[in-house]
Amino acid sequence: MSKSINLLRNLKKEGLIHIVIWAIFLFLFFLQVYFNTGNFSFTFLNFLVVGILVFYVNYLFLVPKFLLNKKKSYYLISVISLVILGLVLIEFILPKPENLLHITELEDYNKPNFRVFRFGLPLFFNLILVVIGTSIKMYSEWDKNIQLQKEIESQKSSAELHFLKNQLSPHFLFNSLNSIYSLTSKKSNDAPEAVITLSELMRYMLYQADNDFVKLSDELDYIQNYLKLQRLRIARNQDVTLNIRGSVLQQKIRPLLLISFIENAFKYGTDFKGNTFVCIEINVNANDLDFKSINLIGNRKQDPENSGIGLQNTKERLQLLYPNQHKLEIEEVSNQFIVHLNLNLTV
Repeated sequence: MSKSINLLRNLKKEGLIHIVIWAIFLFLFFLQVYFNTGNFSFTFLNFLVVGILVFYVNYLFLVPKFLLNKKKSYYLISVISLVILGLVLIEFILPKPENLLHITELEDYNKPNFRVFRFGLPLFFNLILVVIGTSIKMYSEWDKNIQLQKEIESQKSSAELHFLKNQLSPHFLFNSLNSIYSLTSKKSNDAPEAVITLSELMRYMLYQADNDFVKLSDELDYIQNYLKLQRLRIARNQDVTLNIRGSVLQQKIRPLLLISFIENAFKYGTDFKGNTFVCIEINVNANDLDFKSINLIGNRKQDPENSGIGLQNTKERLQLLYPNQHKLEIEEVSNQFIVHLNLNLTV
């Protein structure tokens, strides 16, 4: 659909340019004829017919075949030949005034000064048309390439986002199932609630997270359910906190954008004694969202094959989805891992 729209837009633009150009030339021709002779001259009609031929042979054939394929020598030779052919048509092939015009114009036509005019004017006119036609064609191709590049970038971004989202979802699912497995292995009474909470999370991911935007309120509900699931899993959860402040109204956000930071905090926020420290703070002010995640740097050994997948995905998504609309800081301070994200939610 977008290709058809772009094609129609380009055709309209080119058509308008052609109409304007020929309208200007026709106006100038008729104006000059009117002031010079007071009536229409068949000589000028010959110039115009040949000019149109030269323009469109160059525009439709020579530029695409030679110039756009970087065959400059062939193009130069072809243009010179085309202009000479135009002069030959005017002088020897197209109807002459002696066959179609009054004797007064015939006498002017055969004067020496007019012979120079007969060759000089069409030569100059045809060269101008070649330059104009070449410029229009080059601009048209440049514009098409720009549109094509934008479409390729759009498709690339869409494909990358689809890949990143698909990569993130199994990652989250595996971690959540591990949480529930931990509860069931301990025969915890919280296991049924954990299953219900996970079903809410999966429902959100299946039916809403595939949209380009979701309500900020829904995304925050999703985060709250995730923390509920983690609290059920963790025995010492008194230091697991979530604070959401501000006015959450109709703001929208890209789905699954913050969860990787939170996942990472729980993954590495437990020390060797089983103590977990995770603090999540989210402040909303109009279209400005401030997210901060702080977790203890535990002694858990990172998996070199899989660690950081979620964080890297989120960084890439931020670059694709919120260019020049976010500021991300990640640092380690006093045995704490801190993520600070400021996000402009303006759509």
